[in-house]
Amino acid sequence: MTEFSSGDRVICRYGGVPQEGTYITERDGKAVIKLDSGYNIGVSHSECDILERWSPAVPPEVVISQDESLPLLSILSTGGTIASRIDYRTGAVTSQFDAADILRAIPGLSTIGRYRTTKLYTILSENMTPGIWQELARAVYNEIRAGATGVIITHGTDTMAYSAAAVSFMVESPVPVIFVGSQRSADRPSSDNVMNALCSASAATSPLGEVAVVMHDSTSDDRCAVHRGTRVRKMHTSRRDAFQSIGIPPLGYVEYPSLDVKLSDHAVTRGEKEPQLSDSLEEKCGLVYFHPGMDAGILECYRGYRGLAIAGTGLGHVNTGLIEGIGSLIDEGCVVVMTSQCLHGRVCDRVYDTGRDLLRAGVVEGGDMLPEVALVKLMWVLGNVPDRERATAMMEMNLAGEINRRSLHEL
Repeated sequence: MTEFSSGDRVICRYGGVPQEGTYITERDGKAVIKLDSGYNIGVSHSECDILERWSPAVPPEVVISQDESLPLLSILSTGGTIASRIDYRTGAVTSQFDAADILRAIPGLSTIGRYRTTKLYTILSENMTPGIWQELARAVYNEIRAGATGVIITHGTDTMAYSAAAVSFMVESPVPVIFVGSQRSADRPSSDNVMNALCSASAATSPLGEVAVVMHDSTSDDRCAVHRGTRVRKMHTSRRDAFQSIGIPPLGYVEYPSLDVKLSDHAVTRGEKEPQLSDSLEEKCGLVYFHPGMDAGILECYRGYRGLAIAGTGLGHVNTGLIEGIGSLIDEGCVVVMTSQCLHGRVCDRVYDTGRDLLRAGVVEGGDMLPEVALVKLMWVLGNVPDRERATAMMEMNLAGEINRRSLHEL
């Protein structure tokens, strides 16, 4: 039997139809083949023949020409699917591209602006840390001070909302700071990387003046939505329109393929703020999701923490057995903020007895903040405000569009 190696070009017969692709690996006695269409199939090894053995190749260097008359945009690359390629040695999607590679892969970007590119990291977003958020915020601030018309951050989608919130608190920006990613890698026919990248560049030249996430608005290739960095959430594991604004409408839309940007009235506009960096973070903060039957002993893990966000049920509740432990943490100096797992609506702990007991214990109501945004905000507030009383008060203030004074009735 022919021996196959990862990366070999092969032709196989599947359903009686010849198909060309790349051999990835063997699994359960079958050859796993990535077809040229981007999809994987498993077939018997006897149904495959080698067309060409794999050998490493160095791609030719492509010089990127820049139009000096176009606005200067900065691309900060952190990795993720938008900056990834298939590693045929393992069959995995790996983050390998840098910012310049993205320009080579998406030549249409050169018609929107001229670019300064920086590769900060090449990681998948589950490996993000608060320390990386700080480096990212400093890089954004430096690019703004160096004259960038807008900043584009390529990022993995899984934790992009956390990073967008972190930069929203750490950097006051007079220009658009756009986070962008893709749900599907470039080798797949349904990839969203080109459209998302082009729409993000167009948003970065728009009148916007805040941190935002730009991703597909629907499953069609018709437009991208512009989401506020503190009000956005990934709501689906794989759909191209996974990102949604929670509690507010999107800040605007970028039509495709025209790339026309239409902003809403509640979007912060370019030039409203002076650039400012406040990049201290307190990492001894946590996020806990309450569940029925939750053991109060879990709270012991957070002894010594300076902040704790709780995602409670409904209006912001936990069971009565947790209240004493929460009060004990607060007495020891921990700022505890209550949010809701419901995502839509706001916390109100004055309706039921449990809520009133939480307020008496010193719990801070998080309004309509998203749980993960409350965590990031705690890190930022406690990192920059040493006074606990003032820090507690700031957790109830709207600092970067994270808290709305009123909820949408959607009628």
